[in-house]
Amino acid sequence: MSKDNISQKQINNAVWSACDTFRGTVDSSVYKDYVLTMLFLKYLSDVWQDHYDEYQKEHGDSPELIEELLKNERFVLPKSANFYSLYEKRYEPGNGERIDKALHAIEDGNSSKLRDGDHGVFQDISFNSTKLGDEAQKNDVLRHLLEDFNRPELDLRPSRVGKKDVIGDAYEFLIDKFAAGAGKKAGEFYTPSVVSELIAELVQPKEGDDICDPACGSASLLMKCGRQVKKNFNGSKKYQLYGQEAIGSTWALAKMNMFLHGEDNHIIKWGDTLRNPRLLDKNEDLLHFDVVVANPPFSLDKWGQESAGDDKYGRFRRGIPPRTKGDYAFILHMIETLKPKTGRMCVVVPHGVLFRGASEGKIRQKLIEENLLDTVIGLPEKLFYGTGIPAAILVFKKHRHSGEGRNPGVFFIDASREYQDGKNQYHLTEEHINKIISTCEARKNVDKYAYLAGLDEIRENDFNLNIPRYVDTFEEEEEIDLVAMRKEREKLKAELAGLEKEMVKYLEELGYGA
Repeated sequence: MSKDNISQKQINNAVWSACDTFRGTVDSSVYKDYVLTMLFLKYLSDVWQDHYDEYQKEHGDSPELIEELLKNERFVLPKSANFYSLYEKRYEPGNGERIDKALHAIEDGNSSKLRDGDHGVFQDISFNSTKLGDEAQKNDVLRHLLEDFNRPELDLRPSRVGKKDVIGDAYEFLIDKFAAGAGKKAGEFYTPSVVSELIAELVQPKEGDDICDPACGSASLLMKCGRQVKKNFNGSKKYQLYGQEAIGSTWALAKMNMFLHGEDNHIIKWGDTLRNPRLLDKNEDLLHFDVVVANPPFSLDKWGQESAGDDKYGRFRRGIPPRTKGDYAFILHMIETLKPKTGRMCVVVPHGVLFRGASEGKIRQKLIEENLLDTVIGLPEKLFYGTGIPAAILVFKKHRHSGEGRNPGVFFIDASREYQDGKNQYHLTEEHINKIISTCEARKNVDKYAYLAGLDEIRENDFNLNIPRYVDTFEEEEEIDLVAMRKEREKLKAELAGLEKEMVKYLEELGYGA
């Protein structure tokens, strides 16, 4: 198969069909990690093999030189720790143990890239697990998996696939597919691509920006921001991506996802952002960023309220969110990590954040009075994996102007009624995204769609940000013309009387007369 006839669809179909090896045996929430990890291993092996073959052509009579050159590769693969060594032994007992040993050898040989402290990318996955059945069944399943990834469509050598981002896109394709079928847990690791695209356009990342997602999941939202920089600044890679993820297996997804997309310039930490923020400077203070984006878990229970009062970073000085709803805990953390002049952020929230009272109401009031909240965007329901409820995007900016230092108010957009209907989910099209972006940029009132509310008006509403209070979407019913209706009624009655007479006539002719 030549480079010319490789398509993204062929590669996507090949990796998706590899999942058939597990279907009916293992739940998708389990086997997704095996398939995604195998794709990463195959990619590393193909890149290494491609470069080894090149060095062989150039320096075939100098094996010592080839070995030295391979030590400088982006990823170092120790002997036998590659896909092809595993594939050759696929019929031998012990596939699970061999794969695990290979992964750990790769991790050890690339610790600066694949470890965060004592936690490694492959630490939370074991191909030797009893989840795959008894020894005989496990060996057979893994043999089939190795054969699936040895198909010609999954020859991922750079000399074959070129510089296209087909491998990273195949990985994203798989994550999207798994998220679509993962139910409630999907939101833990994936933000729908169109929502990530919208957020990335709203924050307008620039060349030189430090960009952070403190609840980064598989890092798809972070990478969308990076792509915005490349798109708008002639392919520039002058930006830095930062993230933190609490779930170990999802952190591993993020790391692999970054490398598969060629995003080596990243720092992704493992740990609970609210209880233990790990993106810190040399003085152990919170790092500050130009752009902060996140789709944190909605209304997280037991987020760490009990220790929030003693937070050494001062994140909860505006108030402590309720124990059972961590939405404002994430918002306050994000606000605290914004750079004073350039800082801007987008966060996805459930609508309750806009109007709930008590401590949340007080926090909301302070954020508005401090001139931080810029825009509220209501999104359609059934847009996010794992929940059918509608969500909103809040845009905050650290440095807002409106002449004479006044608060320029909050801009509201109700985009909840504009979407494309899908089988199980609604979708935003490019047209929908462009309308939201252009409306934000214009910051002008649009009938039944957008409204700029001043601080006094918001204060009169007790700092309640419920969108229908500001964007009137009420559709007046068309006025009924009673005279015309009466005429139509008389006409129909006359037609009915005529039909009754005809019916009587036909019945008499058929001998059914009275």
